[in-house]
Amino acid sequence: MEEGSKKGPGKNVATLTWLDSQELARFVTETGKIQPRGDTGLSAKDQRRVTRLIKRARNMLTMK
Repeated sequence: MEEGSKKGPGKNVATLTWLDSQELARFVTETGKIQPRGDTGLSAKDQRRVTRLIKRARNMLTMK
């Protein structure tokens, strides 16, 4: 990360869909676990949304 930048993503989380697997991959560890809110820097609402999208993408096999 650059100095002075927030932990959060550059793109607005509200615009993500389950098809954006490259963008959602930033919120998943190498072992496949969803990163906690403290690591992602998201609000609680955005973290819940990202979690739902990741689970949906896994279910639809667009993300591992």
